Amino acid sequence: MPSLPNEGDNQGTSCLTLSSELPYQSTIKRKVRKKKKNGIITANVAGTKYEIVRLVIDELGFVKTRDEDETANLIWSDSAVQQDKIAELRNYQRINHFPGMGEICRKDFLARNMTKMIKSQPQEYSFIPRTWIFPAEYMQFQNYVKELKKKRRQKTFIVKPANGAMGHGISLIRNGEKLQAQDHLIVQEYLDKPFLMEGYKFDLRVYILVTSCDPLKIFLYHDGLVRMGTEKYHPPSDSNLSQLYMHLTNYSVNKHNEHFERDETEDKGSKRSIKWFTEFLQTNHLDVSKFWSDISELVVKTLIVAEPHVLHAYRMCRPGQAPGSDSVCFEVLGFDILLDRKLKPWLLEINRAPSFGTDQKIDYDVKKGVLLNALKLLNIRTSDKRRNLAQQKAEAQKRLYGQGSMKRLSPGSSDWEKQRHTLERRREELKERLVQVRKQISKEEHENKHMGNYRRIYPPDDKLLLEKYESLLAIAFQTFLAGRAASLQRERNNPLKRMKEEDILDLLEQCELDDEKLMGKSTRQRGPKVFD
Repeated sequence: MPSLPNEGDNQGTSCLTLSSELPYQSTIKRKVRKKKKNGIITANVAGTKYEIVRLVIDELGFVKTRDEDETANLIWSDSAVQQDKIAELRNYQRINHFPGMGEICRKDFLARNMTKMIKSQPQEYSFIPRTWIFPAEYMQFQNYVKELKKKRRQKTFIVKPANGAMGHGISLIRNGEKLQAQDHLIVQEYLDKPFLMEGYKFDLRVYILVTSCDPLKIFLYHDGLVRMGTEKYHPPSDSNLSQLYMHLTNYSVNKHNEHFERDETEDKGSKRSIKWFTEFLQTNHLDVSKFWSDISELVVKTLIVAEPHVLHAYRMCRPGQAPGSDSVCFEVLGFDILLDRKLKPWLLEINRAPSFGTDQKIDYDVKKGVLLNALKLLNIRTSDKRRNLAQQKAEAQKRLYGQGSMKRLSPGSSDWEKQRHTLERRREELKERLVQVRKQISKEEHENKHMGNYRRIYPPDDKLLLEKYESLLAIAFQTFLAGRAASLQRERNNPLKRMKEEDILDLLEQCELDDEKLMGKSTRQRGPKVFD
C-alpha cells in the first residue's frame, strides 16, 4: 500500500463545516441542474474517504456517480492505482495518479534515484540529506561512521522504515556503529540546525500539481501548511533522542501530545499556513522571493529525477496515444520540506497520497483551495468525450488510408514514388506536430486565466533557468535510458519536439514546394499559408 497522509487524518469537523454551508449547497444544486441541459461532467469519488473532495466536486458542478463508474470524466482515488486501470481509460477521462511516481514517493526509491543524480550533479542536488539504504549500503554507512570517529566528530542519524508513513517506526541514533544491517531501512543524517519558530522545529507541507508528463507541466500552490513540533527544540543529545515531539514535525505524531494547540486562526497553534509564514518572513526582513524560488527549484529538480520513470510508465500504459492528446493522468503531491537556520530548504519526503482531512479550519481553507484550483486548471469539459470519440474515428480512418497507400508501393518502386512517399510522411509528421503545438498554446492560455493560487514552475518563463532544467532533464534521461527504452531516446532527440508554430509552418511550406517540383508544376511565389 502507498504511504498515507502525514497530517490531517481526523475528519471530525468536516461535517460541521459542511452543515454550516447548507445555503451554499443549494446554490451548487441549482448549478448542477443548469449544467444537465448542456451535458454533464461526471466524477467517480468512490475511492476517496475525504469529504472535502466531494464538496469541491459539487462546487464545480460535476455530478458524482452512485457507484464505481469506470466511464466517469474524473476518477479520484486516495491511493495509487494499478497500471492496467490507467491503460483502460478513455482519452476524455482524468485520474489523479501517474504510473511511475512511486520512484520519488517511496523513501528508498527516492534515495536511490537521487543518489544517481548527486553523483553527476552534486552542486544542483545538494538539498537532500546524506542517505543510505539498508541493508545494501550498510558497509558504506559504517565506513562513513568510522571516518567521523577518526576526525573526532559525532553526528546524529534518523532511522526510518523504507516504506513507512505517519512517523511510525522512526528513531534517532548517535552511535552509528551499533546500528544493525536490517532490511528495508533508510538512514539519513539528521539536520540539527533547523530554522525555529518561537523556539519550535517545524516543516512545510507544500502542494504540487503535475498535469502532464508529456510535456512535463508542474504547478506550485502558493500556500500550504506549517507543521510544528510540540516541545521546544534543543540540539540532539544522548539524553533527548527519544523525545520525538521535539525532533519530529509529523502531525500524526504531535497531535497525541497534550501540548498540541488547535487554533482557528492561521497565525497561532501547532499548525499554521505558509501564507502566514511568508508574511512572517517579510515582517522580519527576510527574502520571501528567494524563499519561493528555492522551493520551486527543489520541486522541479526532484520531479526531473522522476520524469523518465513516469514518462516511460505512462507510455507503456498508453501505447499509440494520439499526438497532442491530453494526459489522462494528473497528480497532487505533498512535498515535506525542512528549512535550516539559513532558510535553505531540504527535502524530507514526498507524499503521492497527501491527506485531505479537515479536522481544523486551516486544513479546510488550504486544502479546498488546492483541490478547487487544481481541477479548474485541468479544464475538464462536457465536450471532451464527444471530441475524443471523433478523434479516435479520424485516427482509425487515417490508419486505414495510410495502409492503402503503402500497398501501392512495391519494392521495385521508382525513385519518384519513393520521394513522394517520404515527402508525404514528412508532411503528416509536421502536421501532427503543428496540432500538438497549437493545443499546447491553447492549454497555456487556459492555464494563465485559471491558475488561481497556483503558479507554473515548469516550464519556467526564465530562458536561462529553462536551459539549466533541460540540461538536468537530459542527464536524468541518460541515466534512465542506459541500455533500455531506445524508442524513448529517439523521440527525445526528435528536433520537432523543440520547434515553434512558425518553424513548423515554414517546413510545411517547403514540403508543398518540393511536392510541386516532383509533380512537374511551376513553383508558385512563396507566401503565407494556413494549415488546419
